[in-house]
This record gives sequence, structure tokens and C-alpha cells, in this order.
Amino acid sequence: MTSFTSEYLTCAGREIHYTDWGAADAPVVIAWHGLARTGRDMDELAAHLSSRYRVICPDTIGRGLSQWSPDPKQEYCLAFYARIAADLVAQLGITRAHWVGTSMGGAIGLVCASGLYQPALKGCIQSLVLNDTAPQVADAAIERIKSYAGNPPAFATVRELEAFFRQVYKPYGWLSEGQWRRLTETSTRRLRDGRVTPHYDPAMVQQFTHYPNDYLVWDHYDAIDVPVLCLRGAESDLVLRETTAQMMKRGPGLRGLTRIVEVPGCGHAPALNVPAHLDLVTAFIDAAV
Repeated sequence: MTSFTSEYLTCAGREIHYTDWGAADAPVVIAWHGLARTGRDMDELAAHLSSRYRVICPDTIGRGLSQWSPDPKQEYCLAFYARIAADLVAQLGITRAHWVGTSMGGAIGLVCASGLYQPALKGCIQSLVLNDTAPQVADAAIERIKSYAGNPPAFATVRELEAFFRQVYKPYGWLSEGQWRRLTETSTRRLRDGRVTPHYDPAMVQQFTHYPNDYLVWDHYDAIDVPVLCLRGAESDLVLRETTAQMMKRGPGLRGLTRIVEVPGCGHAPALNVPAHLDLVTAFIDAAV
């Protein structure tokens, strides 16, 4: 796999970790992970793209190696995540970028691309890949995610945690043995009692309590004027087909800028780790350059 560097910046007053792949002067792709995950989920995509693109893969505040928020109520929400993204982009001197986001990472990209939260990003984002997310997500799926994300289990051994991840993330589709191991090892932290648990701040789930409509973002979608690719896991319980149908009738969909592709063999959300996934994303970005 192509190498990367591990970097840190202070964005919106918080230390944010990201991996940086590819040549510094290449066109930029920002690849942002899902709710309870880390930027290392994007390793396969970043390695695939890094021969021609610079790929930035952040850990959201409260996840992975990024700082946990001292003010969860105010900072675990899309508006603050967009503020972090705007600061990250500004400090890296990025003026144009393509955005690939899984689940929450797609929602962050969507509100960034609209410019409604961060006007400076309106002209920066050239294209947007929504990996199994949409301007509206199913309530039942949110409840399912809250049920495991808000109260992460702890285990005596890493292999037990891996077994848990294999069950919870089964909807990702096929992963190799090595990919499951890396997914586990890059999203594990050890508790004071010696047990291991997923590497995120459980308080991040407060987003759904304090901002119950945070993922209802049709106004942002309607304001987007760049190409959008929505990858819907064929078995997804988060993105409903009636939602993707509506996406084609308004905003960028109405202007012929939105494309919906169903990804077989996956639910929420495609892992972006096999040739079929990587080729879809790469072709879309190449066409938007």
C-alpha cells in the first residue's frame, strides 16, 4: 500500500489528526469517515487515488487520534464539523478539492459544499461523493446506530473486539482478513482497567439528542451546484429509495448533476475497499476534475 504521513493541526481550537497521501501539488481529495469510525477507513481509497491525487483523511473531533471535545453539546454537530473542515482546508492552502464522505463524513461534505455554514467552502468543493448518506436519513437506522455507538462495549482482548466489529460492520460488504484486522487495530483504545473499546468519545452520540434534525439537510442539498454521486448500499436501512428518488427531483438532481448508484452486497455503508467501489469513485472524480 502507498505510504502516507500522519499529521496534526489545530482547527477551530481543537487538535485534529489526519493522514496525508500523494504528492503535495496534486489535485486534492478530502475523504471523510463515518460516525463512529476513523480516517484510516479510507486507506484503500487513498492508496488507490494517491498516484494522481493528494488525499487528506481526517479523524473527526472525538474520533481516532483527534482531540475529544471539552464541550460536547456545542461541538459534536455538523456546523462545528464544517468549521473544522474550513479551518483545515485554509491551513493546508487548499482552494479546490473533491469530497468523498461515508455516512456522517458525507453529511459534513454536503453542508460544506452548500456554503450555508461556511461560505468560504462554497467554491472550494468541486464534486461530492455521498457514500450511503443523503439529505434525509431513516429514523430507524439512526436509532440502531445510537444503540451501539452511544454505549460502546469493552472487551478483554483485541480479538474479541474484532469479532464485535465484524458483526456490527457486516453491512460494509466483503473485507479481507487483513482489512478486518487493520480496521480493528486502527480504531481500538485501551481503558484504564485494561480492556479495549472502540476509539471514539461516546459523548459524540449527543449530536442526536441536542441536534435531532442535524441530518435533515435538504436546504443544503438544494444549494449545491456541483456534481454529486450518491452510492446507496443496496441493503441500506439508512438511505431509503424514496429519498434518492427525491434527490433526483430537486437541487443538483433537478439540474442533472446528481447520479445515484446502488452498490450490491452492501448495507450501511460500502467499505470503498474493492475494485468495483474504487472504480466508481475514481471515474466520478476524474470526470469532475
